[in-house]
Amino acid sequence: MNQPLRYAINLTLDGCVHHEAGLPPDAESMAFWTDELRRSDTLLYGRVTYELMEGAWRRPESGEWPDWMDASEIAFAEVMDPMRKVVASGTLDAVDWNAELVRGDAVEAVRRLKEEPGRGIALGGVKLPAALAAEGLIDEFTFVVHPVIAGRGPRLLEGVRDQLSLKLVELEKLASGATVQRYRPTEQD
Repeated sequence: MNQPLRYAINLTLDGCVHHEAGLPPDAESMAFWTDELRRSDTLLYGRVTYELMEGAWRRPESGEWPDWMDASEIAFAEVMDPMRKVVASGTLDAVDWNAELVRGDAVEAVRRLKEEPGRGIALGGVKLPAALAAEGLIDEFTFVVHPVIAGRGPRLLEGVRDQLSLKLVELEKLASGATVQRYRPTEQD
């Protein structure tokens, strides 16, 4: 049995998925994202998301987390930092931070990755998820929808041409007004 590929992302009411759009993180949302990471043992990113996450959540060489991080952010970083990371990129020459580089056909590489034993693969980003969704490889979609209209920025699953039918399997309201919406493709029921 294949391990599940789970795509999770923050987005605004108008579908923007830019990392600076939406509400600022709070302890409740950081706890949610920390628990979300714990559901998987592998992180899958494209180059842009990998570099963004590494810049924010990699343990500094000093071993000490930066002063700007609160307890909820440190808890998140403590889970993310040691996790296995797989990076699909045609432009990077090398990766580190417990990461391996996938070059060439990302779709085929993800098919193989899903066949490996594990609790699941957490997928993040914008472009890579759209390509994998178009191929029907995503087993679960989790959207944290913020009560904000961004007005600009990259859009959720932009480029997917064929309709994806999803079934709502979980809905949770956060104190901030954001909602967590978890979906699975209908053909997987």
